[in-house]
Amino acid sequence: MTRTQILSMLEALGRGELTAAQAADALEAPSPRLDFAHLDLERPRRTGLPEVVFGQGKSAEQIAALLARLHAAGQVAIATRVEEGKATAVRAALPGVQHLGVARVLLLPTPDGSPRPAVRGAVGVVCAGTSDLPVAEEAAVVLEAFGHPVERVRDVGVAGIHRLLGHLEVLRACSVLVVVAGMEGALPSVVAGLVGRPVIAVPTSVGYGASFGGIAALLGMLNSCAPGISVVNIDNGFGAACQAALINLAG
Repeated sequence: MTRTQILSMLEALGRGELTAAQAADALEAPSPRLDFAHLDLERPRRTGLPEVVFGQGKSAEQIAALLARLHAAGQVAIATRVEEGKATAVRAALPGVQHLGVARVLLLPTPDGSPRPAVRGAVGVVCAGTSDLPVAEEAAVVLEAFGHPVERVRDVGVAGIHRLLGHLEVLRACSVLVVVAGMEGALPSVVAGLVGRPVIAVPTSVGYGASFGGIAALLGMLNSCAPGISVVNIDNGFGAACQAALINLAG
């Protein structure tokens, strides 16, 4: 049950439209179960982050059912890592679903006028190269779905460092930065040395053979000498978005 639903129920209780026993029953009601999954609808109240569906390995029918159940509960409905063919099938089964193709995300927003979180400011999502865009966009669209404004800065890798320097004013105005890079993974260290904001580094699996599928970038970020950097797993734009969202919550 969302905060909005709880407030509505308490107001109905105060007006005498609901008994105390009915309110207690509603609060004790378990999260809805499907025969293949158990959605955690209490996650937003417990952690400040909504339940999100990981689409990889799930069928289109399963994803559609999960998104529909989240939407019916008044929550934003998001599925990550959904390839094109599966996304097409979900959209056919569930009208209103948006497919954000580069990010590989399916989104069924909450209705207009739904409460938005109080945030400190915009989150900067910085991308080293065009090949890193799928991971960067996963972070950006998840943050936007969570209600956080995003500033995108793309294709500013260290091979042409002057490109990054032209965006410093924008980056310094953000409250937290997600910095995505493959190859040797140097960009988060450079950004953290220029901007006084928390930097969440995201290594990608982009690179030639000795990058070892992102391990070189991961180790480079973990070994950074620039202070203020935290690192998530390889290609984990979603995890970076969650961390940035929690840092960016006001109060």
